[in-house]
Amino acid sequence: MKQYISATNPMRSQFDAHAGYVGQHFQWTFFQGVGTITLSRPERKNPLTFDSYHELRNLFAALKFATDVRVVVVTGSGGNFCSGGDVHEIIGPLTQMSMTEMLEFTRMTGDLVTCMRNCPQPVVAAIDGICAGAGAMMALACDMRLGTPNAKTAFLFTRVGLAGADMGACALLPRMIGQGRASELLFTGRAMTAQEGLAWGFFNALHEPADLPAQAQALAKSLAEGPTFAHSMTKTMLNQEWAMTIEQAIEAEAQAQAICMQTGDFKRAYEAFAAKQKPVFEGD
Repeated sequence: MKQYISATNPMRSQFDAHAGYVGQHFQWTFFQGVGTITLSRPERKNPLTFDSYHELRNLFAALKFATDVRVVVVTGSGGNFCSGGDVHEIIGPLTQMSMTEMLEFTRMTGDLVTCMRNCPQPVVAAIDGICAGAGAMMALACDMRLGTPNAKTAFLFTRVGLAGADMGACALLPRMIGQGRASELLFTGRAMTAQEGLAWGFFNALHEPADLPAQAQALAKSLAEGPTFAHSMTKTMLNQEWAMTIEQAIEAEAQAQAICMQTGDFKRAYEAFAAKQKPVFEGD
């Protein structure tokens, strides 16, 4: 029998089915199909640690099986999104590790991005304040990004003597904002302003800080009310078609659409249209 992981308990060993999950580094809440991850070390601008990388990677991997989660929102607490890897808890220890241990770590950080890209749910980032380093890569791995005028996004790996090529940055960022702009940010490590991010296509919209949580939840709710199987197919095609020719992409989309035409939601949409009603999608 196929087993499914519940939205209120996507990591069975760590999540409480009723109260949600409150960890050292982030909180998980779930309501009406929308799961919300809140990075929760506000006193340090929500940095990541070895443990939080591991927890987040496992959560996004588990979401592949959480059929009641339709959309995910990722945000930070205390007026900031994420300041990246914790200097003392990650960078310091890394200088003492062997090459094998370092590679194990960098592969795990890349796995987080891979799991975010591969989970079937649309992922929306709500970004205020600092969004730097690995935090900027988490934002980039999301499907959509809402920001505030205060958002400052920096891929600052060169600031600590590393390449700008980290967690898929050299593949994802040029596709988002263009090769030249990505090159500038990855070589210099300077912060991209919110206005630049909006103009360059990094942000889908900017909202005032007080309005950002509600706007992110409203967007997530609208997606959760849509045809979620079809949304997952859209996300899959957006990922896979990067490596296809136009002819391959057209054929892949023909197959994807034929599959979606077999869903109950496709029939519900037609019946609602015929009855001049708004369709109620159920995700099957």
